[in-house]
Amino acid sequence: MSDTRGTATFRASAQAYDAFMGRYARALATTFFEVCRLAVGGRFLDVGCGPGALTTVAAARLGAAAVAAVDPAPQFVAACLERLPGVDVRCAPAENLPFGDGIFAAAAAQLVLHFVSNPTRAALEMARVVRPGGVVAVCVWDMEYGMEMLRAFWDAALSIDPGAPDEEQTLRFGGPDELAGLFASSGLDEVEEDTVTVTAHYSGFSELWSTFLGGVGPAGNYAVTRPEPVQEALKDAFAERLGRPGGGFSLSGVARVVRAKAPR
Repeated sequence: MSDTRGTATFRASAQAYDAFMGRYARALATTFFEVCRLAVGGRFLDVGCGPGALTTVAAARLGAAAVAAVDPAPQFVAACLERLPGVDVRCAPAENLPFGDGIFAAAAAQLVLHFVSNPTRAALEMARVVRPGGVVAVCVWDMEYGMEMLRAFWDAALSIDPGAPDEEQTLRFGGPDELAGLFASSGLDEVEEDTVTVTAHYSGFSELWSTFLGGVGPAGNYAVTRPEPVQEALKDAFAERLGRPGGGFSLSGVARVVRAKAPR
């Protein structure tokens, strides 16, 4: 992942990421690992690991010595190394994985393909480092219908700023068959697509809004770069979209999951 429009917004701390997206990423990682049947023996590679949500699941299932991870953000690499001693964590983009051919049994990228500058290259790299017949899997949010937090936020933003960079329009692979098509065109075999739904809980709207102020991702970056009057209007419109919750509430996210096998 190079410093593209999307990835440039992932300069926040690991703690800010955990508060904003981590609560979804941790829940998703457990199901993603299971749905994609990644526990196949041998070594596992987490591509675009962030602070380590999927890496943590893989290390718990396979042992730290059998897991490697990469991310282009140095602060996420540092956090993952600190949290998971024994895992081989390196700073690298998805398009240029620092590993030899065919050394992993499986490679997976969670919530990453939206943001890579060259997704075809990333898919080919994942296939390259996986042994023939090994698993290659990715998942991304369904941006049109399935990610309640982000959909409500961007609808609120559009209501006060028609030029807001709605992720449904700016990010790739949010619709049916797009990821499967990428894998098929990249020469992977036995391509399967599915969906996974996860839920995150908030103690109140104030907690949710505070996570945006960490500046994580396109939505957080948009929120913190608005002038104060616009930011206040955005906050109010966002609360309105969510029904102005007076107490705790939950939001769901639907991820599109694609699993395939490296060519034999």
